[in-house]
Amino acid sequence: MSTSQPPRNRDRGGRGGRDSEFQERVVEINRVAKVVKGGRRFSFTALVVVGDEKSMVGVGYGKANEVPLAIQKGVEKARRNMFKVPMHHKTITHQVTGVHGAGRVLLRPASEGTGVIAGGGVRAVLELAGIHDVLSKSLGSQNPINLVRATIDGLQQLRTPREIAELRGLTVAQVLGIDDTRTAAPEASEAAEAPAEDQAAPVTAEAVASEGS
Repeated sequence: MSTSQPPRNRDRGGRGGRDSEFQERVVEINRVAKVVKGGRRFSFTALVVVGDEKSMVGVGYGKANEVPLAIQKGVEKARRNMFKVPMHHKTITHQVTGVHGAGRVLLRPASEGTGVIAGGGVRAVLELAGIHDVLSKSLGSQNPINLVRATIDGLQQLRTPREIAELRGLTVAQVLGIDDTRTAAPEASEAAEAPAEDQAAPVTAEAVASEGS
């Protein structure tokens, strides 16, 4: 007699598990060797990025004798290293250059609809941070670890528009590139379109002569 079993839920929601609000992405897995007296001992390293796609992101580097355990350690370290990325309309607030070792990554704000112009580990970090529009360029080493950590360094240098305004002595509108004259233009047009009866009529010489007679 066969008993029916409920179907298995194969949707894990990424490597974060079903109930996790964070998404995980493995950037690179390497096999490393350590020379010991009896020969070489192999182990694995995993570079993992974790983020909630809402401005929180972190990176972790795990090492173990098995790949799953290395990934798990990387995820745990990434969650402990998470931080909040200042953003404005799904892009970064200003241009910044991140540096780690020989790796240098340039990040620039982009207009809406541009997308994430990046690749490899840089793209993973930016997407899991919730950034939808950004321009990036690698200026140094192409090592994935250096690129990812340089990207993290750049994101940690970002400041909010209010902080930038206080440092530069400007208004938030000026920092964001909003023209203050836009708000004054409607008021000027309303004043120009005011009814004629509300304005004082000019006094002419003929009017003065008629009153005197």
